[in-house]
Amino acid sequence: MPGTAKAPEALREAGLFARFSEVGGIDAGTVLAGRYLDNADPVHHRVRNQAALTDHARRLADRVEAILDENRVPLVIGGDCSILLGSGLALRRRGRFGLVHADGHTDFRHPGNSDACASVAGEDLAAAVGLHWPDISDIDSHGPYFRPADVAHVGCRDDDEHLGEADSILGALVTASDITSNMGAALGLITDVVTTTELDGYWLHVDVDILDPRFMPAVDSPDTGGLDPQQFVELLASLAPRASGAQVTVFDPDLDPDGRYAASLTEMLVSGLGALGRARGQHLRRG
Repeated sequence: MPGTAKAPEALREAGLFARFSEVGGIDAGTVLAGRYLDNADPVHHRVRNQAALTDHARRLADRVEAILDENRVPLVIGGDCSILLGSGLALRRRGRFGLVHADGHTDFRHPGNSDACASVAGEDLAAAVGLHWPDISDIDSHGPYFRPADVAHVGCRDDDEHLGEADSILGALVTASDITSNMGAALGLITDVVTTTELDGYWLHVDVDILDPRFMPAVDSPDTGGLDPQQFVELLASLAPRASGAQVTVFDPDLDPDGRYAASLTEMLVSGLGALGRARGQHLRRG
């Protein structure tokens, strides 16, 4: 979406890139999005901006793979949640990976449960596990990008429209209230899914609307009942070290005119993702 497309440069200005460079990060450049077209056509199975979106997914996949080929750990700064198609495509080309989908919404709308499909940003998880139209969920015949059983969703609210369906299909589903009530148990459910010997690693998707809008209102679909900054950082810091890579999505600088939320998000991401991938060789569980 146009507002979130500005997030990488807003976070760069807030110091995010510089902070990661101080701990060894290397700026791998920009995968530029094409011109946005609000041209959804559900009747003919086309989502908004589909041509540019799928083109970007292929180019992002190439960039992610190039980084992985160098035994480095990608951190992709989006953009909206549709970038999961590119990251998922890259990983599927290489093998079988798990996914931790940390998001304030399940993003599980798909043609089988809704007549309103049009925006991949609200449908990315369904697409990633193969439930969307093939042009989205099966790019270059590589779908599904993640097997449903290899996916753990964390962070949706208890009243999420598609909570029940997602819970019945995915390997694990942990709500924001589950995190609040028992972080340790929630992390156990997540890691049991994505750290098995059958997987080549796992990807960490982070939509910042997992945060409560009291702390992060600069998102397109804020919902009460989210995490506070301490919980958010603890969640990321627990999952990041063994991840094969991560992405950050849905921060909208248009809703942050004085930059205060870019600054606070930078601090949270540096704290939560500072050890990204450092223990990835330990991702396999025994037994």
